[in-house]
Amino acid sequence: PGSPYQPAIEALESHPEKQFYNVSKLGGAKYDTLPYSIRVLFESSVRNCDGFLVKETDAMNILDWKTKQNHVEVPFCPARVVLQDFTGIPAMVDFAAMREAVRNAGGDPVKVNPACPTDLTVDHSLQIDFSKCAIQNAPNPGGGEQKPPARLSPLKAQPRKLPPCRGHSGCRGSCGAGEAGRSPGPCSAQIENTPLLCPFHLQPVPEPETVLKNQEMEFGRNRERLQFFKWSSRVFENVSIIPPETGTAHQVNLEYLSRVVFDINDFLHPDSVVGTDSHTTMVNGLGILGWGVGGIETEAVMLGMPVTLTLPEVVGCELTGTVSPFATSIDIVLSITKHLRQADVAGKFVEFFGSGVSQLSVADRTTIANMCPEYGAILSFFPVDNVTLKHLKHAGFDKAKLEVMEAYLKAVKLFRNDKSSSREPEYSQVVQVSLSSIIPYVSGPKRSQDRVAVNNMKSDFQACLNEKSGVKGFQIAAEKQNDIVPVQYEGNEYKLSHGCVVIAAVISCTNNCNPSVMLAAGLLAKKAVEAGLVVKPYIRTSLSPGSGMVTHYLSSSGVLPYLSKLGFEVVGYGCSTCVGNTAPLPEAIRNAIKQGDIIACGVLSGTKNFEGRLCDCVRANYLASPPLVVAYAIAGTVRIDFDTEPLGTGFNGKSIYLRDIWPTRQELHTVEEECVISSMFKELKEKMEKGNKRWNLLEAPESTLFPWDLKSTYIRCPSFFDKLAKEPVSPPAVENAHVLLYLGDSVTTDHISPAGSIARSSAAAKYLTSRGLTPREFNSYGARRGNDAVMTRGTFANIKLLNKFIGKPAPKTIHFPSGQTLDVFEAAELYQKDGIPVIILAGKKYGLGSSRDWAAKGPFLLGVKAVLAESYEKVHRSQLIGIGIAPLQFRPGENPSTLGLTGREQFSILFPPELSPRMSLDIKTSTGKVFSVIALFENNMEITLYKNGGSLNFVARRFL
Repeated sequence: PGSPYQPAIEALESHPEKQFYNVSKLGGAKYDTLPYSIRVLFESSVRNCDGFLVKETDAMNILDWKTKQNHVEVPFCPARVVLQDFTGIPAMVDFAAMREAVRNAGGDPVKVNPACPTDLTVDHSLQIDFSKCAIQNAPNPGGGEQKPPARLSPLKAQPRKLPPCRGHSGCRGSCGAGEAGRSPGPCSAQIENTPLLCPFHLQPVPEPETVLKNQEMEFGRNRERLQFFKWSSRVFENVSIIPPETGTAHQVNLEYLSRVVFDINDFLHPDSVVGTDSHTTMVNGLGILGWGVGGIETEAVMLGMPVTLTLPEVVGCELTGTVSPFATSIDIVLSITKHLRQADVAGKFVEFFGSGVSQLSVADRTTIANMCPEYGAILSFFPVDNVTLKHLKHAGFDKAKLEVMEAYLKAVKLFRNDKSSSREPEYSQVVQVSLSSIIPYVSGPKRSQDRVAVNNMKSDFQACLNEKSGVKGFQIAAEKQNDIVPVQYEGNEYKLSHGCVVIAAVISCTNNCNPSVMLAAGLLAKKAVEAGLVVKPYIRTSLSPGSGMVTHYLSSSGVLPYLSKLGFEVVGYGCSTCVGNTAPLPEAIRNAIKQGDIIACGVLSGTKNFEGRLCDCVRANYLASPPLVVAYAIAGTVRIDFDTEPLGTGFNGKSIYLRDIWPTRQELHTVEEECVISSMFKELKEKMEKGNKRWNLLEAPESTLFPWDLKSTYIRCPSFFDKLAKEPVSPPAVENAHVLLYLGDSVTTDHISPAGSIARSSAAAKYLTSRGLTPREFNSYGARRGNDAVMTRGTFANIKLLNKFIGKPAPKTIHFPSGQTLDVFEAAELYQKDGIPVIILAGKKYGLGSSRDWAAKGPFLLGVKAVLAESYEKVHRSQLIGIGIAPLQFRPGENPSTLGLTGREQFSILFPPELSPRMSLDIKTSTGKVFSVIALFENNMEITLYKNGGSLNFVARRFL
C-alpha cells in the first residue's frame, strides 16, 4: 500500500488468489543480469517504497547495481527479525516502555507492536552451574591430590568392566582390572541419555540430574526475564518466543523459523532477515537473504525502519566438477572457505552458481553460509533450487505451500535452474572452485598443520620412517622398517608392525560441526559389518558424539548398532581422546610396541595429535574425518593405499576395498534428508507446540501494559520516552556543556558499552549492592540489559578506557565544577542534577568494533548531547542519530590539539531551526574561541530522526 509501483502487482498464474510485485517485468533486461541476492534487495525496495524511508531513486539505484555498487547507500526492509535473549530483552523492554508512553500521551497502547515478525530464541542465558566430571575435572598431569566427584553410578545400558584406576586414592569407582569387553550396542533410546564419563576410570555420572539442576538454576536466576518474555509473546502481535530447553540445535531453531516465501493475506514476497544472533547468516543456505546486525538496527527494523547498507559488490563463486567419492562435507566446506578467504571477499556478498552447486546438500550450504566470519563476507547466498525444495519437504513444509513457493520464485526469477543452458547473472568478480580438486586429507603424524593427502598416506608414512627425528621423522633404520612383532591377545596371535593402528577414536569435535560426517562414519560401519569386515579387538576404539544433534543423526538413521559392532561404542559426551582421556592399551600390546620399538598409530577425528598425547607408546597420531577413522581401524594400519589394497577379507574370503563400502554422497543425502531431517523437525515441532513443563507453568501477566516491579534489578522502565509529546520540538541549543570524556583514536564499542561480568568496585556493583544483592548475585551486564540503571552505570566502565583527563587506563573522569575524580557515571549524574549538558571529545574512528545498542543508549542516558570526533565508524554514527545524539566532526586537518582545546572549556553549540545534511555549525567555547564543525547528518531521514529525539520517539509519535 502506498507504493508508486502498485501497477506492477500481478496475480500468480497457477494460483490466481495470490498476488505479488512482478519485479522481473518491472526491471526488464537489467533485472535478468542482477545477482539473485540483489534481486531480493530490489523486490524489497519496490514493495516498501513510500517516498520517505524508501524512495523510488533507491529502487532504481539497486536496479542499476552494475554501475552503482560501492557508490550509493540503499535502504533494506527485511521481512523479519531474529533476536537472541540477551539482545532481545532491551528491544522488548523499549516496546513495553513505548506502550506506557503512548498511553500517557493519550494514544492507544494496544497499537504499539513490532512492525514485522520478530522471533526471539531464549537459549543464550544457560550457565553451567553443575557439570559432569570430565568437564570440570580435566586430567591432572601436574600431579597432586585430585578427587573425583562423590556421586557416581554405572551406566546400566552398557555393562562392561572398567579400566584399572590410575592411582587416584579418592577413586570410588569399580576399579577391577581387565579389559573393556565388546558388548552389543545399546538401543538408540538408551544412547540418548548416555552420560559423560569420568576421565580417570571412565565411570559415568548421571546426566539427567546435571541437566535438570542447570535448568532449575536457569529458571531461578532468569525468572524475571523469562516472565517478561512470556508476557511479550502474549500481548504483542508479531512476536514469537522459542522458550529455553527447546533443544536439538540452535541452527535448527533458526531454520524452523524460516519462511523462504512470506504469504501474508495472500500477498507473496521473499523471506529475508536481520538478526543479532551470530548464526543468522546460515539462513542464506536456504535462499533467504540475511545477516547479523546490532541491537539498535534490529530494534529499528522492529520499529518499521530500514537497515541502510552500501550497495555491495557480489562475488560469484562458481562450483564446477564432481566431488571425489571419498571427500566428506567437511572437506568440501573447508576447501570452499579457504578459497573464499584467499579471494578477498571481506565486506561483500558471495553468491554460489555453477553445475557443482546441486552436489551440495542444504546442510553443506548452511555450514558454508554460517562460516561467513571465517572469510569476512557479509553473507554467502545459495538461491533456492530443487535441492532446497526437497529439503523443505522433509523439514515439514506442506505440499501446497511448496507449490506456491516454487511458482512464485520462478515468476520473479529467484529460482536457480540446474540446467547449464540457463543464463547466469553478472558478478563483480568470479571465483572458481573445482570440486574435483577437493581430496580428503589427514593431518599428522605429530602436528595438526602437517596435512597428508589420503592417497599419499602410505608413501608419506614410509618417508616419516626414513626421516631424522623431528617434526615428522622417526629415524627408523632401513633394515628394521619391515619388522613384525607377534603378540598374543585374548587367545589369538596378532602381528604388529610400523604403522599399525592401536587407537581409533570417532569424535564429533569442533572440526566436525556438520553432523553428516558422523553419519558417513555410521553408514560406512553398516556396510563394513554387512560385508563381513571386523576391527581387531586390541585396537582401542571409541565413539564420542559431542552433542545431542549428532546423537540424533546416529540414532534416527539406525547406524549405532553397526558402529558398536565394530567396537565404536558411545563412551560419553565432551572432550575425551583429544585431551588424553584414553583408556590404557592392553598390557600385552604396550609391551610388544616397546620391545619392538614399533611406531604405532592413533587415528582420531579430533583437533589435537601431539606426539605421545594419546598414549606414551603411540608415537604417530593422525587427525582424520570420522569415516576415515573407521576405515583405518578396519585396515589396522596406516601403511595402506586404499585405491589398490583391500581393507580386509569379508564373507566367503572376498577382498573388500574402501570404495566398496564408502557411502556415496547420494546415499548420505538420502538418509540425512529422509531419516534424520524429517524426524528432527517433527520432534522440534512437537516441542514447540507443547512447550516444556517449566515454561508452561511459568506465571506471567496478561495486561496490556507491563506491571513494572520497582524492586526488580533485571527489568526496569527506561527513560527514553520521558519527554514524549505529540509534536517534536526543534533541537535545543547545547549551552555551556562540559566535556564528560576526552578520548583518543580508535575508541571501540567495547570501551563504551557495558559487557561481561560486573566488577565489584564499579558503579553498577554499588547500585546492586544498595538493592540488597551480594556479588554472587550480580550476574552479568548481558543478563541485566533490561535494566537501564545497571547499563547506564556500566557505560564507559571498561578498565582499559583511556581518558586524557586521567592520563592512564581507568573508567574515571573529572567532574570540573567540583574538581573531583569520579566514576564516569557518578560525574554524569552530578552534571544532570545541576542541569549541565555534557559532550564527548574524541579522535579518529570513534565507535569502532561490533555494533552494540548500549554504546549509543548508554551515553544518551548519561546526558551526552553530542560527540565531537575527527571521524566515526559508519554504523555507530547512525546509531548515535538513532538515539538522539548529534555526531559532529572536526573539519579536515583540525582536531582538539590544532585548535588549542584542552577539554576543560565549556562548549556552546547552536542548532539552526532548519538543519540540512552535512551543514556547518559554529561552536563557541568559554575561553572565547569559535570554530566550525560538520554536522554528520547524511540525509533528510536522519535529520527527521534527530529532530524527533531518535527513532524510538519518532515511531512512538506515529502511534499517536
